[in-house]
Amino acid sequence: MSAFRVANRGRVDYGRPVAFSFNGRTYRGFQGDTVASALLANGVHLVGRSFKYHRPRGILSAGSEEPNALLGVDRGGARTEPNTRATVLEISEGLKTRSQNHWPSLERDVGAINDTLSVLFSAGFYYKTFMWPKAFWNKVYEPVIRGAAGLGKSPVEPDPDVYSSRFAHCDVLVVGSGPAGLAAALEAGRSGATVMLADEQAEFGGSLLSETDAGIDGGSGWDWLRTALGELAGMPNVTLLPRTTAIGYYHQNFVGLCQRLTDHLPSAPEGAPRERMWKVRATQVVLAQGSIERPLVFDGNDRPGVMLAGAARTYLNRYGVRVGDEVVVVTAHDSAWLAALDLARAGVRVSAIVDVRSSVDAALRSEAEAAGIEVLQGWTATGTEGRLRVSSVRVLPANGGAAQARTIACDALLMSGGWTPSLHLFSHTQGKLAWREEGQMFLPSAYREACRCAGAGNGEFGLANALGAGAAAGAAAAADAGFAARAGTYRVDGERRLTGVTSRELPTDGNALKAKAFVDFQNDVTAKDIRLAVREGFKSIEHIKRYTTNGMATDQGKISNINGLAIAADAVGRPAPAVGLTTFRPPYTPTTFGAFCGYNRGRLFDVTRRTSIDGWAEEHGAVFEPVALWRRAWYFPKAGEDMHAAVARECRATREAVGIFDASTLGKIEIVGPDAAEFLNLMYTNPWSKLEPGRSRYGVLLGEDGFIRDDGVIGRLSRDRFHVTTTTGGAARVLNMMEDYLQTEFPELKVWLTSTTEQWAVIAVNGPASRTLLEPLIEGIDLSEEWFPHMSVAEGRICGVPARLFRMSFTGERGYEVNVPARFGRAVWEKLVEAGQPLGITPYGTETMHVLRAEKGYIIVGQDTDGTLTPDDAGLGWAIGKAKPDFVGKRSLSRPDMVKPDRKQLVGLLTEDPATILEEGAQIVLDPDQPVPMRMVGHVTSSYWSVALGRSIALAVVEGGKGRMGETVHIPMPGRTLRAQVTGTVFFDPDNKRLSA
Repeated sequence: MSAFRVANRGRVDYGRPVAFSFNGRTYRGFQGDTVASALLANGVHLVGRSFKYHRPRGILSAGSEEPNALLGVDRGGARTEPNTRATVLEISEGLKTRSQNHWPSLERDVGAINDTLSVLFSAGFYYKTFMWPKAFWNKVYEPVIRGAAGLGKSPVEPDPDVYSSRFAHCDVLVVGSGPAGLAAALEAGRSGATVMLADEQAEFGGSLLSETDAGIDGGSGWDWLRTALGELAGMPNVTLLPRTTAIGYYHQNFVGLCQRLTDHLPSAPEGAPRERMWKVRATQVVLAQGSIERPLVFDGNDRPGVMLAGAARTYLNRYGVRVGDEVVVVTAHDSAWLAALDLARAGVRVSAIVDVRSSVDAALRSEAEAAGIEVLQGWTATGTEGRLRVSSVRVLPANGGAAQARTIACDALLMSGGWTPSLHLFSHTQGKLAWREEGQMFLPSAYREACRCAGAGNGEFGLANALGAGAAAGAAAAADAGFAARAGTYRVDGERRLTGVTSRELPTDGNALKAKAFVDFQNDVTAKDIRLAVREGFKSIEHIKRYTTNGMATDQGKISNINGLAIAADAVGRPAPAVGLTTFRPPYTPTTFGAFCGYNRGRLFDVTRRTSIDGWAEEHGAVFEPVALWRRAWYFPKAGEDMHAAVARECRATREAVGIFDASTLGKIEIVGPDAAEFLNLMYTNPWSKLEPGRSRYGVLLGEDGFIRDDGVIGRLSRDRFHVTTTTGGAARVLNMMEDYLQTEFPELKVWLTSTTEQWAVIAVNGPASRTLLEPLIEGIDLSEEWFPHMSVAEGRICGVPARLFRMSFTGERGYEVNVPARFGRAVWEKLVEAGQPLGITPYGTETMHVLRAEKGYIIVGQDTDGTLTPDDAGLGWAIGKAKPDFVGKRSLSRPDMVKPDRKQLVGLLTEDPATILEEGAQIVLDPDQPVPMRMVGHVTSSYWSVALGRSIALAVVEGGKGRMGETVHIPMPGRTLRAQVTGTVFFDPDNKRLSA
């Protein structure tokens, strides 16, 4: 048994010893221990060095809020990870851990010289120190800063572990399994609602795991916990997720959960994922995350052996570990008295309880004195001693002088400044907070999502309050999700009502300039740093945060924020709520990149997407090219054909008979709702309100800068439903842009956006014989010119399969785009190919599509545009609704620089030698004899050989291109300079007669 283990106490499995190592030395713990509890059981408090001053640091807490005990972990081979919290890392056989941020050893760290020179490293020193001389930045300052940055060492080998992800839906998601969370899950589960209960700890129970006094329903808290978990486990509608951290709470009740699956095992089963990311959409959410104990701020509060009183109680009652032999407690809250009493009952010598309050509950005082604990009521701590572990604490009366000061020996100093509700997930939702003066805390106020906060996280402290609030929240959540639920009641016996006060930093009786009273333990931010920031003009808490780095450590201010706020408010001379609270952002705790990536690594990282028709193309000899994330058929060569011959054949067949093309990769977005047309009016340059159902229109999408972002054909299926197409590469970008504007600029519009790119396979049929091919196969749509003219859209069936049929063309020939559910894509394609054999049907690829569209002057966004072209530059001025009051980018189009005549504009080019094909990207000059470097006036965007025209054609952007029609420009190439005439962009069938041929 380890030196500080209390026999037969706690919840660890004493029958399963586990060996692990820390800094090369082997230690023993038991199944159920964390690395922190096992190290404390072996008398190890020193676990690391702080970031800036390299001060010795020990274990402060018992949960994920831990700022000090960040370890490097080695699980063998390439399985290494830095900055893992010892307080949540479960021990497993053979686990290797090491401390960080020191050299040459943890006990003797050269970097500790920074602590001696701390006067040079006050808050914001980097903003002042590294400004001069300017030349030092690249060769001196930056290399040194980069070398000193960080705490642990990042892995140098690829991560060999597997990570998974899973989508889930539930009626009620409960985050946190303390008494409030368990009660909420029980009530929701009993109603029949599907429930997910997630907790970051390995064991459910929250504060109940550390509680030994109060009883529930006539039994102990642990008895009730066992019964509650048994009932939940027996409910088929309840999913229990231990070791699962809710890392982020997003829009529309979407919550990210990261579950640790195998880290606690000595060896993971082959192929088993290390972690799983749950992406949960919940109808209702109950947040029962509890509260976090606040440290007290006084000189030397960071020494190893100084820890939170609640953490010491957890280590004793949950893990069976006493944190020292001689303990002193410094507190402003009753809860620390319970820790002192528990330790005393376990045989630990508690020398004194130093309580800064002038008034303390008489019953607590009597119990402490009966246990042989000296009570120093109205006293305060002013400093500690000890190099690698606390050895004493200096105390004196809060209203007295140094003459009454005493030094009390101790090897563990427990502190408590009260409790802070955990609001991180609630803050992710942009919910509003309200300040409660009693307890000096922020609490949830105005909710933005369908969620409830319950228990200590909502300011409802105490076991009875937590159980009642949790039950009410669970029942209400189930009822709002559509289930009949009624909150049960629980009887709690032996509970004490705990109170406390909140203080700023405690006074010091030494040199205030030398005192180091820490607020942010990881980043070495002291109380005087925050006051310095205020003196230097920073009044906003966000500015103070960035100047001092308070709250910017890996714990996101869980320990430091409220203390920092109290000190800043005092320094500014304003109440705390007026100073404000910094913003909490996901993830709640540091999360591995592997968990975010999930399956998306290796070959799956940059996924090659394939359409449902891709297999047919491969079987028929297609050559492929990558387009965005898709693999697309480039051309279909026959025996003896190179690409040019194959493309020439495909072009000729499409112009003369019928061609068939897989256009499934086009982006597709369903826009639905009573305000769908108004939304399109605001997003696209064209007007949409008067577009009749059954008709389509070409649309141009701009950015705020007025430049073309995307284009596509949009069909109106009904008054409240549009089928929008985008470019292949722009699908995700366009949807994200639309969602952004809908949520931030037009939230009043009743519109819903859904990506349907993967839902529809799209088969483009083009050529004079296209209608002849389709008519026998189409049901429910009259393809006559009268009833289905160019730019029509209708729903019907093809080959017995539901279809959306567009009459449109990207080739200039009569054309149709057949949209069918993706699972039928190949079958319909094969039917069309079979039926088209007598008509000379020819499959064609993307290269032929490019040639045919260029002959008609149809642009491809991203190829013929470069992010700086307006619709007018691209010859699309006709697509701008002149009478529209507003659309994205409208204001920018009227800026002086956007209407200058010498802007680069899209034109056509015909080379002097018809057989010469220009190179795409080639630069264009006006004077080939000018000295080098020449002044470039544009470049070639698209260039092809046109079978239909018997010559080469090209598109280009040229300065003032519209005014240069007929002029000759020059294209310098290696060894020669080519000449080309500027023309319009339409080379073939300028009257569009073939669209209806």
